[in-house]
Amino acid sequence: MLGKGILKGMGETARNFFGSYASEDRLVTVQYPEQRLPQIEAMRNFPFLVFDGTDPVQGLRCVACQICEKECPPKCIYIVKDSAKKPDYIGKLQFQPKVFDIDISVCMSCQICVEVCPFDAIKMNVEYELSSSDRFGSLLLNKQDLTRPNSYFHKIHPSEAAEVDGRLQAEKEKVQAKARLEAEAKAKAAAAPKPTPAPAPLTPASAPA
Repeated sequence: MLGKGILKGMGETARNFFGSYASEDRLVTVQYPEQRLPQIEAMRNFPFLVFDGTDPVQGLRCVACQICEKECPPKCIYIVKDSAKKPDYIGKLQFQPKVFDIDISVCMSCQICVEVCPFDAIKMNVEYELSSSDRFGSLLLNKQDLTRPNSYFHKIHPSEAAEVDGRLQAEKEKVQAKARLEAEAKAKAAAAPKPTPAPAPLTPASAPA
């Protein structure tokens, strides 16, 4: 039937309108900003960078691999890799981005940067009150603006954050177990007694008469 979808939509609107006088469940609008609807966990807006520990510089997960910059469809990510490696929060030397900018006036919230990141360093934020009269200043977020602690990630996306932490912990334990086995093998090799060299055979010139 032609126009069936329009009639269905108008019926739903009418049901909510008239039903709001009898049931609070039909009150689908709120008096924003005084009233706010609870955010769902799957909500996403613009990306942010995750760091572990308490230091946003030392604990930054991003290693400036620039995959997200290359895969970004609107090309709103700009990264400059630092020239020297720095120790992360567990002491491992890693590269870090010297510059990490995202132009949220261009970003289309596609989440491709999150999907291609091999280090779970970039995730989608839920902040939406970002309007500004300064289009070229306030909407260009740098590394300091984008960094958030892992606790913030757990707060807005608890299920995904728990899954990521479990996977990262398993990978960390695997690397530590491998390093421990290598250290034990080296210690055993160093402690093993060295074989004594066999005496050199007597040559005719040195043989007794």
